Amino acid sequence: MRKALRWLLALTVLIGTLSTAGAATAAEPAATGTTDIKERLLAIPGMSLIEEKPYTGYRFFVLNYTQPVDHRRPAKGTFQQRITVLHKDTARPTVFYTGGYSVSTTPRRAEPTQIVDGNQVSMEYRFFTPSRPEPADWSKLDIWQAASDQHRIFTALKKIYGENWLSTGGSKGGMTATYYERFYPKDMDGVVAYVAPNDVVNKEDSAYDRFFRTVGTQECRDRLNGVQREALVRRAPLEKKYAAYAAENGYTFDTIGSLDRAYEAVVLDYVWGFWQYSTVADCQDIPADAKNATDDEIWNSVDTISGFSFYTDQGLSPYTPYYYQAGTQLGAPTIHFPHIEKQYVRYGYQPPRNFVPRSIDMTFQPYAMRDVDTWVRHNARQMLFVYGENDPWGAEPFRLGKGARDSYVFTAPGMNHGANVAGLVAKEKALATARILEWAGVAPNAVQANPAAAKPLAKFDAKLDKRDVEPRHALRP
Repeated sequence: MRKALRWLLALTVLIGTLSTAGAATAAEPAATGTTDIKERLLAIPGMSLIEEKPYTGYRFFVLNYTQPVDHRRPAKGTFQQRITVLHKDTARPTVFYTGGYSVSTTPRRAEPTQIVDGNQVSMEYRFFTPSRPEPADWSKLDIWQAASDQHRIFTALKKIYGENWLSTGGSKGGMTATYYERFYPKDMDGVVAYVAPNDVVNKEDSAYDRFFRTVGTQECRDRLNGVQREALVRRAPLEKKYAAYAAENGYTFDTIGSLDRAYEAVVLDYVWGFWQYSTVADCQDIPADAKNATDDEIWNSVDTISGFSFYTDQGLSPYTPYYYQAGTQLGAPTIHFPHIEKQYVRYGYQPPRNFVPRSIDMTFQPYAMRDVDTWVRHNARQMLFVYGENDPWGAEPFRLGKGARDSYVFTAPGMNHGANVAGLVAKEKALATARILEWAGVAPNAVQANPAAAKPLAKFDAKLDKRDVEPRHALRP
């Protein structure tokens, strides 16, 4: 992928596509019934087809779209950004989804897409391969540039999909949907942001420490803390096992600096990772007596939850764009470990700088998240934030101020980083569903009269509505 266009072709495409990059445009009149949707999509300047995959009731396209590397200086080069379109009907609303990472090329339907029974456009976040400029100018990876990617895609596709649009995403994708709304508030008719962290002041992370003191049950916390501590007490024998594991798989540790640093990073992710992806019921799988557990039992528990491959060069490389953003704008959590004696913790929670190759320059911008937070508090319109009660990332959530209108923050009881509208208590679930339908312009009369009657317009599809398709890892949202 990463195809480099010749200079003249790039300039021609850019002139054609950038002419639409202003405010959101009204939909063009519907095309004749003889015009195939694929033809209409490929008629957009800069759009090219990678493949079409069949799915009953839909057309599913994997596409490349030509984007400027720098939206402020569009003549300075382009790159190919991968998007997908799950097409149902141009007369239906459209949901704009991003996970904030690479895009799945398997047909998937986000929860709001099921609720409104609509189309879905999914965007791969810039700089995640293959949607990375060559050569990569990392200074062009920021939240405004990414929001501008979305704005140009929306502007181009609004001519085909003229009904209401909602943006959505989970975790970093929920953050992305929020930032898009902050910079282009006139594009979308509503925003559904799932489990979106909001690290306003990067150096103030006490909320996470408070979270870990009370989450779940005392028995579960004790089990997790015991295994985490024991993994550091047994550092010497388990690092020998780690070295053999790395050698067998060809893993290296140049980015983080050493196997020792990587080992501690994996172990310190353990408790966070459990609560991010598991539930109190899963505590039964955690060794109850860590001190008397075997080395293999400790190793297997940590590996299952945190993954010993992650902080290798090979594990970190796909997530370089995320850690770059965490270290330049998004912020990253720092927590403490009062259950582990200081002599066992050599590095603590390491900063994002340690997970990005030193050849890439990074400077933190403390104003970026403060700006977004202030905007949401005072200007949120038709925005819904959903969090999980037991999700560590929800310890620092978005909050609404007096200036917000028709916006909501709900928490799903007992849920983790997979929290969704379906997991809310009945009253909030109905209200959230009703507002999503209303924002999309498809609320039935019965729902307009009685929001408690709201339910998804499309039936659940086990394959299409599969959740948690992103690779799991603790210290990335």
